[in-house]
Amino acid sequence: MLDGETLKALYEKHCKHGFKYSYGTAGFRYKADILDTVMFTTGVLAGLRSLHLSGQTVGVMITASHNPPEDNGVKIVEPRGEMLEQSWEKHATQLANCASESYASFATNLEELVKTLKIDTNRSGGIAVARDSRESGPRLLEAFEAGVQAFPTLRIRDYGILTTPQLHFLTSKTNEFPQNVEKDEKLYYNEFLSAWDEITTISGIEALPFELKIDAANGIGGPKISAMLSQRQVFKNAYEVSNADWQNYAALNYCCGADFVKTNQKLPHGIAVGETFNARRINCSFDGDADRIVFYYNDPQGQFKLLDGDKMATLFAKFFQQLLRSSGLQKDVEMGVVQTAYANGSSANYLEQVLGVSVKCTSTGVKHLHHEAVKFDIGIYFEANGHGTVVFSSKFVELLNSKLATDSQSSPESYNSLKLLSVFTRLINQTVGDALSDMLAVLAVLLVLQWTPQKWDEEYTDLPNRLIKVVVPDRTLFKTTNAERQLESPANLQQEIDALVSKYDNARSFVRASGTEDAVRVYAEAASREQADELAAMVGKLVENC
Repeated sequence: MLDGETLKALYEKHCKHGFKYSYGTAGFRYKADILDTVMFTTGVLAGLRSLHLSGQTVGVMITASHNPPEDNGVKIVEPRGEMLEQSWEKHATQLANCASESYASFATNLEELVKTLKIDTNRSGGIAVARDSRESGPRLLEAFEAGVQAFPTLRIRDYGILTTPQLHFLTSKTNEFPQNVEKDEKLYYNEFLSAWDEITTISGIEALPFELKIDAANGIGGPKISAMLSQRQVFKNAYEVSNADWQNYAALNYCCGADFVKTNQKLPHGIAVGETFNARRINCSFDGDADRIVFYYNDPQGQFKLLDGDKMATLFAKFFQQLLRSSGLQKDVEMGVVQTAYANGSSANYLEQVLGVSVKCTSTGVKHLHHEAVKFDIGIYFEANGHGTVVFSSKFVELLNSKLATDSQSSPESYNSLKLLSVFTRLINQTVGDALSDMLAVLAVLLVLQWTPQKWDEEYTDLPNRLIKVVVPDRTLFKTTNAERQLESPANLQQEIDALVSKYDNARSFVRASGTEDAVRVYAEAASREQADELAAMVGKLVENC
């Protein structure tokens, strides 16, 4: 570790005093102008994490995802591409807040962490870092790298501007592959495009029967999806990327992107569905760092129809259930879907009552969903906002490999189902929700099933719902229980919400503090659009008056 004087000089250059930080559902996320201190301490903590894990490479992503351009944030990625071990979140928060007090407090806390965690600071280790396209990124990267310098034995691989899922993927591959394999974007594209190629070969698909429109939220997902799809002839002249002005900092997520479409339930700027019904037209929106995706289309009456994370979860559940049955594995494989309180009530009913699939509910945040999903052989998790993925257990992959090796003489349908299951374990980015990978997976499912977007949507009908954001002086006052479906505080607010809900048909509503913004989110659903909108507005008023 650096000597005290050198470390103090770095601290004084990058750290400011007087702000209290908290590691949230997606790391630290605030206005960019108050992030220098936490970027510096995150560099220190990421170094500690790598050294604690015997020198494995730890990932760090500088991003604020769907937040407005003036925000930014940072999160630490585990060696296998997963979110930071939850027990370390308190270390990240404490180190940042000590640094916000004084150098003496920071230095003391750092020394105690090294001692308590029994970290050998002379060990070598690695950090993989990337950032999204925000204007504040280069400055915050400099503060982060200064923090990493606390441990001279650490090497840093700066990937520049990437999507968040690309950073997760490359962190995982850095620890998985031998040193002579180059870990870069080419590896990422090859991984998922080669799986796509196998699916099209197995299914006899020669052309994309969709007119695909992609809203890239003016984020880095725009050039990355173009770089990916341009490598395959099947996509030539079959897709168009809108809102791809990623170098216009002020345009990021402005009136576009997955969060805008989901929250407002309307088209983003830059995409016009058109007045004429087109059964083969499908649209999708990424968010600013391309870890979320939602789909949408226009129905025969020209109405906007949203296909969100719930619709994706149910699509994958039905598809994999069919493949398990046709391959004869349905009795050997446990599949489940993990949702949050934001999941539409109709989706849970469809999964449990129509498909007979197990459904679990967790707190908001993919770290919570991922933890539950890995308990299944096939664990499907998507937040309603479009952030999610599918994870496959090692037991399931071994079973597939064994069956493929011994069942080559079985029926063509059964064998093809086994092959498709195997390929989907590689088409889907299992480390984290990935707009690019999820988009390919959804398209592949629709192609294999020969479904139109309308057929997909008609599997079940969403209850009308509304999600609104209410700015409050102190979001920490809003504490929840029962997987965030009920409030513990402020006192009596839950009873007031329950009284409002009882006045509407087939209704429910809940309130929770945002994990990424200084606001409280209010969700409501009811039997009609008018009732859902009215209930959300009235609950929002209760929150404002707290």
